[in-house]
Amino acid sequence: MSIVLRGITWDHTRGYIPMVATSQRFAELVPEVTIQWEKRSLQQFADAPIQALTDKYDLLVIDHPWAGYASESGVLLSLNTYLPDDFMQNQSTNSVGQSHLSYHFNGSQTALAIDAATPVASWRFDLLEREEEQVPVTWEELLNLARKKLVIFPAIPIDSLMNFYMLCFAQGEEPFGGDEMVVSYESEQAALEALRELASYCRSEIFRMNPIAVYEHMTTWNDIGYCPFAYGYSNYARSGYSRIPLTFGDLVTYGDRGPMRSTLGGTGLAVSAACKHKELAVRYTQYVASEEIQSTLYTMAGGQPGHRKAWIGEETNRWTQSYFSQTLPALDRAYVRPRYNGYLHFQDQAGNYVQEYMMNGGDTRRIWELMNQLFRESLTISKERRLG
Repeated sequence: MSIVLRGITWDHTRGYIPMVATSQRFAELVPEVTIQWEKRSLQQFADAPIQALTDKYDLLVIDHPWAGYASESGVLLSLNTYLPDDFMQNQSTNSVGQSHLSYHFNGSQTALAIDAATPVASWRFDLLEREEEQVPVTWEELLNLARKKLVIFPAIPIDSLMNFYMLCFAQGEEPFGGDEMVVSYESEQAALEALRELASYCRSEIFRMNPIAVYEHMTTWNDIGYCPFAYGYSNYARSGYSRIPLTFGDLVTYGDRGPMRSTLGGTGLAVSAACKHKELAVRYTQYVASEEIQSTLYTMAGGQPGHRKAWIGEETNRWTQSYFSQTLPALDRAYVRPRYNGYLHFQDQAGNYVQEYMMNGGDTRRIWELMNQLFRESLTISKERRLG
């Protein structure tokens, strides 16, 4: 009788098809196993707590801010206790940026980084050429292009918050560096004002757009030539995926600090602690995250791998107009968000304040105080959960 493992991933070609493809091949290699995948929306993926999923699913595609909760609650297997040391060392050595480490918390490897992403730039060469414009290199050149109504970027709350972190780095300050503040008031104010100015030159629809919506617009219509930062999707660089492929590259420079530093995303493959067939589930995660599968079947099926050899591979870059090699520098310097068990209380709400200011302006000090209050609340939640 076949063993059935159930998995949950997110609803996009990049999130769903590679899991189906690898599961099909794995089941051919291990005939006693069948893996069935379900999918949830990108918004559900960002919002829904994993504790509501671990009793129902054996395999979970998650993002790294859940690492702290997973480590302390024990709802996911600690994969480093199941997988060979040489395999784990290969994963660490060949991490794209800090993708592998982002799932490691308090000694527990809560997931394997099968997918890597960060906000990167994208453009339509044909439209920039039509308007006699160049790909911007600096923030000032970006603003000039935006004034000509040729720029778009995602500005729903979660993306606005990630971009806020990026603009804080542009002011020379790392978020969450202090005990009571997200950042200093001066950095917060400068970051909000920079984002508001850029948004003021763009259409209001950006406040309802996530990265997928931005890329769908850019590849469907002929009015937007450039996106300065959105979580990258190699799918939109591939021939045949959309009407016109996009070209992707690194972020613009800001002042004298060099290219901007964006916020790491991507996904990891985890195994529920409630899984009744743990060894087989772990064996599948090792298969998916392996160098060979990441560089071939996983990426061929529309995936965006987490293994470095896939990012520097000749074939994977040929399929994607050099998406991987051209965006890798941004991945390597990307910022890892806090992952303590309580951080998501902050993330789930703080983006609303950033978006509010981008849309309407207002009192930056009030927003700074509200964000700091959320931060303190998240730390209190973390402490209470640790104490039980």
